[in-house]
Amino acid sequence: MAVKIRLRRLGAKKAPFYRVVVADSRYPRDGRFIEEIGTYDPTKEPAAVNIDGEKAKKWIANGAQPTDTVKALLKKSNII
Repeated sequence: MAVKIRLRRLGAKKAPFYRVVVADSRYPRDGRFIEEIGTYDPTKEPAAVNIDGEKAKKWIANGAQPTDTVKALLKKSNII
C-alpha cells in the first residue's frame, strides 16, 4: 500500500479550501482517506496553514510520501 500525504479539496467553485490527509495513493483525490492531519486555506492573506506536526512526522517516519505541494507547506510550517 503506497501511502501519500496530500491535499483534499473542499469549498465552493473559485473558493478552494483544502484538508491535508493521509491516503492510499490508489484512492481518488477527494475520496477515502486514512487520517486528517491539517488544513490549508489559500484564500486568506497570508494563506492559513494548520498542520499537526507530530502526526505528520509520525506518518513520514512510517513511510508516507508527501506530495510536492504538501512538502512545501510542511517546510513553510517548519515541520520538516
